[in-house]
Amino acid sequence: MSETIGAGSKLPDVAMTTPDGGTVKPSDFLGRKLVLFFYPKDDTPGCTTENKDFSALAAEFEAAGTALLGVSKDPPKKHLKFIEKHGLAAPLATDAEEGGLSDALGIWTEKSMYGRTYMGMERTTYLVGADGVIAQVWPKVKVKGHAEDVLATAKAL
Repeated sequence: MSETIGAGSKLPDVAMTTPDGGTVKPSDFLGRKLVLFFYPKDDTPGCTTENKDFSALAAEFEAAGTALLGVSKDPPKKHLKFIEKHGLAAPLATDAEEGGLSDALGIWTEKSMYGRTYMGMERTTYLVGADGVIAQVWPKVKVKGHAEDVLATAKAL
């Protein structure tokens, strides 16, 4: 298991799959700020709220020169359905099953619920500067008010 990569570190440049089957990687955003928000699963209550909150503020992030990218390990087809069902404006990407960006960041981790352990995504948000260096990390995100906090920080960066 890798160490968690934090503020001041260069973001690993690992490719992910877009819902249309293309690829996207952090270096595609060099020259702009980037908010990467990792969430456990499409169409679950907290994840839906988080995606809707970021989508509602998408134009403000754009005005602040900041790209958005939501990431989970859900397959691209599931992302497409999720985007259509909720009218999401924040782009989504699928992280690789093994050795993906969340693994490199140390946020694909062992979790436990009802006495069983499983691998899952730690809800974490990264604000990356235009230089590709992580400016701030929000670990174990609480969804309520989170997108607004990230927007305020992005504007100040």
